[in-house]
Amino acid sequence: MQNDLFPAARPESMGIPSKQILKFLKKAEANGIMLHSVLMMRRDHVVAEGYYAPFRKDELHRMYSASKTFVSAAIGLLADEGRISLDDHVCDYFRDKLPDHPHPYILDMRIRDLLMMATPYTSTTYNRNDKDWAWTFFNTEPSHPAGTIFNYDTSGTYVLDVLAERVTGKPFLEYLKDKVLRDLGFSEDAWCIKAPEGNSWGGSGVMCTTRDLARLALLFMHNGKLGGKQYLSKEYVQTATAKQIDNSPTGHRDYVHGNGYGYQIWMFKDGAYAFCGMGMQLAICIPKEDFLFICTGDTQGSAQVYAGIVELLWSEIVEEMHPNSLPEEKEAAEKLEKTLRNLRVVNPLIGKCSPPLAEKITGRCYALDPNPMEINKISVEFHNVEGQLILDTKEGKKCLSFGMEDYIEGHFPQTNYFGHSIGTPGGERYKCMAIARWTQENKLVIRCYIIDNYLGNMTVTLGFKGEEIGICMTKTAEWFLDEYEGFAGGHMIKK
Repeated sequence: MQNDLFPAARPESMGIPSKQILKFLKKAEANGIMLHSVLMMRRDHVVAEGYYAPFRKDELHRMYSASKTFVSAAIGLLADEGRISLDDHVCDYFRDKLPDHPHPYILDMRIRDLLMMATPYTSTTYNRNDKDWAWTFFNTEPSHPAGTIFNYDTSGTYVLDVLAERVTGKPFLEYLKDKVLRDLGFSEDAWCIKAPEGNSWGGSGVMCTTRDLARLALLFMHNGKLGGKQYLSKEYVQTATAKQIDNSPTGHRDYVHGNGYGYQIWMFKDGAYAFCGMGMQLAICIPKEDFLFICTGDTQGSAQVYAGIVELLWSEIVEEMHPNSLPEEKEAAEKLEKTLRNLRVVNPLIGKCSPPLAEKITGRCYALDPNPMEINKISVEFHNVEGQLILDTKEGKKCLSFGMEDYIEGHFPQTNYFGHSIGTPGGERYKCMAIARWTQENKLVIRCYIIDNYLGNMTVTLGFKGEEIGICMTKTAEWFLDEYEGFAGGHMIKK
């Protein structure tokens, strides 16, 4: 195993003012950005690392599409070993999945095309109900020649990781552990959610720690060489982290689009590049500043997506860096250390904890008109600074606990959501946390976050008008929480 990859240093010794990191953290909280962890490194030293309770340092976290860069690393290793070539036709590895008369666009696809998100398809070829995702990739009608147009297509990444698993005979993440990651101290229990046919879902499913993601980023930052050992060729790393294709078909440029795309890696401004996963799973590498930023979180459904955190990173950290060490700011440094030790997930809701109406509606039951959620009755009960949402549905009674001052942790009242494999219910309730506020005198908003192997969030808005109730339920989650979307109305049942 390599020596410690995460030696700590005071921010000022690495040219970063502690007060700027404090500003970054405070502004992220003030802007309601739901972070789960944050890690900043400069010149191979940790200058800031914190975990937002209830999230913990050694806890495995879903990386969503940041998983794609792990797949890129596996393909690069296989190419370095001479077991594949990036110019190989993808179909040569999937003869068993081809239709009788494959379209020429499909036959012409090369591994390199899939790496740079230039498949011949308009959208991802599989969905949650498909039983064989690799088959769908080769049996969907293409729309244009591969290698010509950038189109973010996770099915291409999936085929790449299946290709790696066919060549190596093992899960792609295990192959990476054997060849590289275990040497770097990568979590032995890290794993990847599987697709219905049993292969790893490399486009979205890696479960690892924040530091594990940093380990992969450090490998790329050092051109594939760590601890004196060349794990991944410099040639592959430099190609993977450089613009291979224009990634803004609309012509507009923002923090993510318009700077180019490499091999399962996004190009950012100032020569930076990033591994990006849905919900704020990010590894941002800025070589010219020798700076690495890692974070995890859940901003699904937010208008900010990545832009909010990226803008803060540049304005408060990157643009305030100095090439040399700075005088120690003892007071700011101590305050930063205390802040990092006591981080808690942000509450995005603004409002009161207990208006007079709460006493009038607590425990009262409302009968609902027919609605998309198929909820027959609903009630809310308050107990000091905690509450409970009670739903009467066709499946029976469902209860969700929430806090009025802080989050309440619990388990979401569904057992039909996917477990270790897509398409197979896990049979267990997902871990969750929920909080509520009265955003108006007559309006209660409950915010629930799923914090399990799958991340997502749901908002329940209850508006009260005399003895009537109006309800809005919205969710942002991939392939679950579908039962909780729509509007409903109803009236209080007389005692």
